[in-house]
Amino acid sequence: MDDHALLIIRLVVGTLVAGHGAQKLFGWFGSGGLRGTTAFLTSIGLRPARFWAVVAGVTELGSGALTVLG
Repeated sequence: MDDHALLIIRLVVGTLVAGHGAQKLFGWFGSGGLRGTTAFLTSIGLRPARFWAVVAGVTELGSGALTVLG
């Protein structure tokens, strides 16, 4: 039973993290996409904002997918 519970948790958390990364990169699910992420990072003083926006999106999308794969 513990293995099944861990599988469900891994699938749910991995999907949520990957979806959040997809929001940052592609603007899916009603988000501002890469432009919105870049604008936010610029507003908090992070430079170069576009680079860090891409890094954040790719990292979240990739880590979510790897979490789902186990």
